[in-house]
Amino acid sequence: MFHKEGHQIILHTFLIVTVLVLIAEYQFASLAILKWGIQLLSLIAFVLVLQFFRNPKRSTPKNEAQIIAPVDGKVVIIEEVFEKEYFKEKRLQVSIFMSPLNVHVTRYPVCGKIVFSKYHPGKYLVAWHPKSSELNERTTIVVNTESFGDIMYRQIAGAVARRIVNYAEVGNEAQQGEDAGFIKFGSRVDLFLPLGTPLDIQLNQSVKGGVQPIAHKA
Repeated sequence: MFHKEGHQIILHTFLIVTVLVLIAEYQFASLAILKWGIQLLSLIAFVLVLQFFRNPKRSTPKNEAQIIAPVDGKVVIIEEVFEKEYFKEKRLQVSIFMSPLNVHVTRYPVCGKIVFSKYHPGKYLVAWHPKSSELNERTTIVVNTESFGDIMYRQIAGAVARRIVNYAEVGNEAQQGEDAGFIKFGSRVDLFLPLGTPLDIQLNQSVKGGVQPIAHKA
């Protein structure tokens, strides 16, 4: 199953790969190594695009006492920071880095009402850069929950990513584990939690979006 954000790219890639394979077959018929090389690289490129836009089904048991991972990836930051866009106070930041090989679907980490959603154009620093959360292209979403109060997550474009898709609209209800957007070709998601929130993950741990608990209610 592939994410809807990838359908056009997959189709265009398929057409390009088909053309390249046919050109190699007829134009380089006498140069077997070159022909096979072009065809093999074309097919590898197509497979990489397919795997990037995969959208595996995830079963998320709704649990208002838990915050789940919004994306697949590796936990690269756990620290207290001053969040100046919305809260204007210290929060506990948990950042998950996604490589191009990870599933890039963003899922709602909690259930609640969406009270803030804003897109910011910006730079394309590598996603693990300390300033990428403030300088890169990004979206900031805040969901009001009964158990934790306001929970923020931020989709951040990386050095390769050039398009963030955000489905969160102010006034709508977020359902934990459901599709909240997509970040194309390498990225990061930051969570901003209340100070003192007990965590269920550690630095450098790999997490699975829509399934794995990140934190729980004290």
